[in-house]
Amino acid sequence: MAQVMEDPAKREPTKTFEDASPYLHDPIALREKAEKDGYLFIKGLIPVDTILGLRREILEILDRRGYLNKNRPLMEGICDLDAIHSRLTEEDVNFNGVGVPMDVYREVQKLESFHALAHEPKLLQLYETLFEEKPFPHPRNIGRIMMPHTKLHKTPTHQDFLHIQGSEQTWTCWMPIGDATQQMGALAILEGSHKAGLLGVTHAPGAGELESILCGLGYEWVAGDYGAGDLVTFHSLTVHKALSNRLPDQIRISADMRFQPSSAPIQGNSFYPHGPYEWDDLYEGWQREELKYYWKNSDFTLTPYDESIRWQKEKIC
Repeated sequence: MAQVMEDPAKREPTKTFEDASPYLHDPIALREKAEKDGYLFIKGLIPVDTILGLRREILEILDRRGYLNKNRPLMEGICDLDAIHSRLTEEDVNFNGVGVPMDVYREVQKLESFHALAHEPKLLQLYETLFEEKPFPHPRNIGRIMMPHTKLHKTPTHQDFLHIQGSEQTWTCWMPIGDATQQMGALAILEGSHKAGLLGVTHAPGAGELESILCGLGYEWVAGDYGAGDLVTFHSLTVHKALSNRLPDQIRISADMRFQPSSAPIQGNSFYPHGPYEWDDLYEGWQREELKYYWKNSDFTLTPYDESIRWQKEKIC
């Protein structure tokens, strides 16, 4: 009888994040750690007031829609479960992997404070140290407003390069907008997995709808609890996934932002908004002109989108 291998995608985290903050003052050590692990977890890099201000704006959008429990403080982000299950369908909470209907997501994408997050000085300094050159923040920032809906699919195990393409040296910054514990479904990282190269994929529900096939890989999952202002950043080939939300009425809000060396190639879709929107519409009412079309006068090498790397295989393990 053939031995059935354990699927590494189903393993629980066995290690806890090490805070890389002490390495911020030692660029060589920071880059060595990033190269070894494929990720950096950094506590308290972003001012708490900045994160909580954005959190309030997003929760006010949800409150106006009637999705929040009126008997709980707004900033807790506690759902009215009857409202979300009676008013939101499975398609509403899973379309485009953002957790809310597209008209609600448009309001989030229109927030100047949401996009300004990618231009925080300490964040840009982190990537300048990591890349040893000026970083370029992709304008295509992604929000996740994950409702505790019974039909919500959590983000499957995957590598971001499959979707972003361009340069493999693109790094994702995953930042919770508020506290995010493992119980709330925070992000977990497969430590060192960027060294395995681009993996094959199979279909899976959830954001991106593709799951990396990990059969036979021996890397360990690492995770931890995030506070407001904490973040994890990782290489485009580093495997990661969302943990299950074990709190039945809690919304988890987070942002995905991508950064790359300014001299590296980029895939053209990274210049478009995330969702069926136009920049002119999203920019309406913004005060900071430097956040609008800041890439227009840059000279990038554009790479075509390679559909062939999304070819799906059968997962046998």
